[in-house]
Amino acid sequence: MANFEAVEASARSRAGKGVARATRREGKVPAVVYGAKQEPTLIALDPRFVLRELKRGGWRSRLYEISVDGQTTRALMRDVQFHPVTDQPEHVDFQRLVSGERVRVAVAVHFLNEATCPGLKRGGVLNVVRHKVEVEVDPDHIPEKFEVDLATLDINDNVRWHDLKGAENCQPVIVGRDFVVATLAPPTVSAEQLAADAAAAAAAAAAKAGKGGKKK
Repeated sequence: MANFEAVEASARSRAGKGVARATRREGKVPAVVYGAKQEPTLIALDPRFVLRELKRGGWRSRLYEISVDGQTTRALMRDVQFHPVTDQPEHVDFQRLVSGERVRVAVAVHFLNEATCPGLKRGGVLNVVRHKVEVEVDPDHIPEKFEVDLATLDINDNVRWHDLKGAENCQPVIVGRDFVVATLAPPTVSAEQLAADAAAAAAAAAAKAGKGGKKK
């Protein structure tokens, strides 16, 4: 199951642009936690946390447990607004997660046993079509990742939705087909290599023709 990262936040009593500006003057980033048919919770975040998450990337699919005055809320970070000039984060939106209410989340795909994969050992290339797969899932069963075992795959084999490990409780957003996640493509040949092979073949043919034309 997925891990929830702890986030310390402080409460904000009121909404509005003026209050948000005051929060930023205090060195905090205003934020809101919404959803699950509950009133929005207004909070303020340490800007170092926000900048760290943005730098890490993948923040839209990371799971957080936000602590405010001893109360914890599980949430997904859905949006960040930036200052139009400085590009500094000005506001963060979180979606509240509640057991029994499915949410949409993108789950990363991890590939295992690349070193022993028959197709890769023969020079094949792993062509990843989807590094992440978007699914709908209950918050209690959000997987940390999907896994693909490459140990038995050969050139021209495909990895499809049904091959993913860890997807048992998930419903893919793409419905109606067993879509491709990755393929093992044949070895790639560069234009330079093709030209070199053609030149070698031409030279060999010319040498053979020359030998055949010699009189004894």
